[in-house]
Amino acid sequence: MWFQQDGATCHTARATIDLLKDTFGDRLISRFGPVNWPPRSCDLTPLDYFLWCYVKSLVYADKPQTLDHLEDNIRRVIADIRPQMLEKVIENWTSRLHYIRASHGSPMPEIIFKM
Repeated sequence: MWFQQDGATCHTARATIDLLKDTFGDRLISRFGPVNWPPRSCDLTPLDYFLWCYVKSLVYADKPQTLDHLEDNIRRVIADIRPQMLEKVIENWTSRLHYIRASHGSPMPEIIFKM
């Protein structure tokens, strides 16, 4: 199993990185980890470029006021994600990978974020 995280300061504190290295060894993708966080990774990671924003927008749409309400919204939104939507996400992700490979990792201003 691999573990990937972003470069947020709390995620890259020495104690955090040491714990993750102990747990995942060389299978840690992180700033200051054995495998560096890839450039423009939000273009490569469906969780970053799609899922978190999509889920967050729906979870907070009715402004939950309690932890139970928030948890119910999270469960409902995740349960309502349809396979067809995930198929589109994977198609989009695949086209991003092809573009990155063809551009040899150069900047990607032409990438259109679509669903």
